[in-house]
Amino acid sequence: MKRSVRTFATVAGAAVLVGSAATAAAARDGHHGPVGDGGYGFTVIRKGVPDSATRMTLTSLDVRDGGAFPAGSWANAFGCSAGNRPLRLSWSGAPAATRSYAVTMYDPDAPSGSGFWHWLVWDIPTGDTTLGAKPPAGAVSGTNDAGGTGYLGPCPPAGDIGHRYQVTVYALNVAGLDLPADTPPAVATFTMSGHIVGYGRITATAQR
Repeated sequence: MKRSVRTFATVAGAAVLVGSAATAAAARDGHHGPVGDGGYGFTVIRKGVPDSATRMTLTSLDVRDGGAFPAGSWANAFGCSAGNRPLRLSWSGAPAATRSYAVTMYDPDAPSGSGFWHWLVWDIPTGDTTLGAKPPAGAVSGTNDAGGTGYLGPCPPAGDIGHRYQVTVYALNVAGLDLPADTPPAVATFTMSGHIVGYGRITATAQR
C-alpha cells in the first residue's frame, strides 16, 4: 500500500509542502505547478508579497513577460558558457510610500525544494528606476544561492523541465534594509517582505 508523503520545510518563514500534500494544497489554494515536473513533485511556496501591494509596471529591453530568457543573459557556470549579462530593467508606478527599491530574480522550479535565488539588489534609491549591469550608488548587490555576489543567469539542469525565472522589482517603505551584502537570500527576502508596498514582475523561461 502506498503512503502519502507529507514533508514540511521552512523557507524564509514560509511553509513548504512537497508531494501529495503540495498537490492538495495547490488544488485548495488555486496554485498550479508546471506541467511535467521531472519526477520531483511540484512545490507550493508562499508568494512573499502582501495582497495590499500596489501593482507596478516592470519592463526590460532584453525580454518580454512570458518570453524565452535571452541567450546572452544565461550563466557562465554550471555547464553553461553564456555572457551572464544582467537584464536591463525599468519600472514605474510606485506608490507614494516608497522609500527605496529592491530587485530579485528567482527560479521556483529549481530541483532544490526551495527554488534558487539568482539575483538580489536592495537599497536602490527612489531616484533610480532602472537597473542593469552596474547597480546605482548606494545600492547593495546581494549574494545569490551559488554564493556569488550579483547576477547569475539561468543554467537549468540539462534535460529538466522548463524553468520559470521571476524577475521582480519591489517598492519598499524603508530607505534601507540595513543588511550586509553577504546576507543569505532567504533572510534578505524575508526582511524585505515586511516592507513591500508595491511590486512589478516579469517571468521568463529557460530550458536545455
